[in-house]
Amino acid sequence: MQPLIDHARSFHLQSAARPEEFARLAEGQSPQVLFITCSDSRVVPSLITGARPGELFELRTAGNIVPPYASEQPTGEAATIEYAVEVLGVQDIVVCGHSHCGAVGAMLRGDDLTSVPAVRDWLAHATPRPDGVVEDPAVAQAVQNHVLTQLLRLRSHPYVESRLAQNQLRLHGWFYEVHTGSVLAHDVHGDTFQAL
Repeated sequence: MQPLIDHARSFHLQSAARPEEFARLAEGQSPQVLFITCSDSRVVPSLITGARPGELFELRTAGNIVPPYASEQPTGEAATIEYAVEVLGVQDIVVCGHSHCGAVGAMLRGDDLTSVPAVRDWLAHATPRPDGVVEDPAVAQAVQNHVLTQLLRLRSHPYVESRLAQNQLRLHGWFYEVHTGSVLAHDVHGDTFQAL
């Protein structure tokens, strides 16, 4: 923890060296992309994309799960997606899964999650068990299938579907390989994940 504290203590010196950039951030945000990904600490959206502060609106959940839309039971995930689409007017939404995903691996293997009931219940209600090869330690195929399921879930949000119908929004499925740093994107024409 101490290196993080030390960096936070000196961060204001970096902002003092770039006053225009930080002053611009205080005026508001206008990101063009909502980036939905896993809470996994190895997945750093700004590192992967090279985004600067203010360029990505992020939603991070265990297993990059997008719950189905349910207006009678609002969730933090639905509120974040709605705000990104309706208020910020993002033009693109990326759902980015990653290799070696603990959440997808646990679902795939049918792990006993009784010792972590909140995790168990989140995974059980939020998404169906993904397809894939159990022996694959990277759970690549299962994560890629899982990403496609989350893209379908996004379409259950009425404001997403409306913007898609008006060609004001694009959805993207990505797969990040933790062990190589490579990013694959879903090609809808070939229904495969290809290198960006």
